[in-house]
Amino acid sequence: MRTTTQGNRRLVIESVAFGLGYTAVLIWFGSAMVAAFTADEAEPYWSVIPHLRTDTSGVIAFAIAVVTLAVSRYLQLGRRNGAPVQPTARTVVRPGGVLAVQAMAETAAFLATGMVIYLSFNSWTHPATLYLQLTHLWPWPSEGTVRVIGLAVCLVCVPASRYLRATARRPAEPAAVPGNASAWDDTSVYDR
Repeated sequence: MRTTTQGNRRLVIESVAFGLGYTAVLIWFGSAMVAAFTADEAEPYWSVIPHLRTDTSGVIAFAIAVVTLAVSRYLQLGRRNGAPVQPTARTVVRPGGVLAVQAMAETAAFLATGMVIYLSFNSWTHPATLYLQLTHLWPWPSEGTVRVIGLAVCLVCVPASRYLRATARRPAEPAAVPGNASAWDDTSVYDR
């Protein structure tokens, strides 16, 4: 049984990780917009750190977002794991590994979606960049390749996260008459 202090400590870690991940997404997005609309990505992101290029800070921020958002989501799922959704529902406690897969799938789907949208917009504003390397840090991959990788990540992670969300709770009794069930409701006849 968890004590209140342990629960509060985990909630603080979850909240700080989410805040850091959220801020990292904003830094990445800002760096991406600089690259899309100007030629200043080699300039410092912040003048206080003059040797840190804007594009490098975007890569670092994206990596930080991947880790911190996945950790935050994992802790959130763990906190909610086994809690009843409604009084008539029986709870299903899922193993930590399943929660970790769900957290990573949801985080990857979110970030890959943003990346694909940015690279698609970037290819529209200046299509020649699709063939250029994504960052000065590595000679490979090109922006076009990363866009396809992002689509592949979405192809795998979006259905995985949907499936894991839908199977997280099973009602003990049917929630609705089958004729009235919605195809998009997690408690519908399609998810049983």
